[in-house]
Formats: sequence, structure tokens, C-alpha cells
Amino acid sequence: MAQSDKETNTNWTLLFLCWLLVSVSATISIFFSSVLEYQPCVLCWYQRIFLFPLIVIFAAGLFPTFDKSVIKYSLPLTIAGGLTALYHTLLYAGIIPENIQPCSQGVSCTEQYFELFGFISIPMLSFFAFSTLVFLLIILKRRTSK
Repeated sequence: MAQSDKETNTNWTLLFLCWLLVSVSATISIFFSSVLEYQPCVLCWYQRIFLFPLIVIFAAGLFPTFDKSVIKYSLPLTIAGGLTALYHTLLYAGIIPENIQPCSQGVSCTEQYFELFGFISIPMLSFFAFSTLVFLLIILKRRTSK
């Protein structure tokens, strides 16, 4: 197998991992709201707005062959989603004061529905997912810019 074929296969695999992570994250998000009936707050909706289009963008970049232009479309969405998730995590942890919360009406942004291992909240899971996506996309960007 030629070196460029190996690089293309590795790039495709990295993008597939991004698509898989986004698909699992979106499925969990829908499961929380539709099956467990957790009401999403305003910040949860913003994170979903950044997350859901990535499923289609990554799938379009995978087929019929790897398309490196997917990075320039997906990286801004993942960074914006990650920053929103970071803000939500800090708000949930009480680091950001309550008087500047965007969730003044409806469901509270600090509502405690679920904590994995006693400290990993839903906003933190979202932040981990977006951070991982940003990390993978930066690796992919460096690999394709050679």
C-alpha cells in the first residue's frame, strides 16, 4: 500500500471517529430528553444546535472518499459548542454566579438530573465530547496540511 493511501485511510478513520462520537452524543442527548424525559435548558439547546449538523457534515466528508474541506466547516461548530459546554459546566459547578445565568425562565441550567461517578454531569459530558472533537479535528487539520 502506498504512503498516500495509508495517510488517506488514517484520515478517513479519524473523521469516522468524529462522526461516531457525534452520533453517540446526539443519541444520548435525544435519549435523555425523549426517553428519560429530562427537560433541556437553553444552553443544552445551543449545544444541540452545534452538535446535530455535525452528523451530516462528517458523513458528507466521509463518502464517497475522505474530503479534507470538512474540517473548515466542522471546526467552528465544535469550538463554539465546546465553549458553550464549558460555560454550562462552569455555571453548573457554581463558578459562574447565578445572576448572569441565561436560564432565568423555564428549566434551570443548573438542574441536577444525572451525575456519573458522582461528579460528571451532563454539561461536563458535552464538554468532553466537544473537546475530543476539537482535538481530533486539529490532528486531522495538521495531517492534511502537509
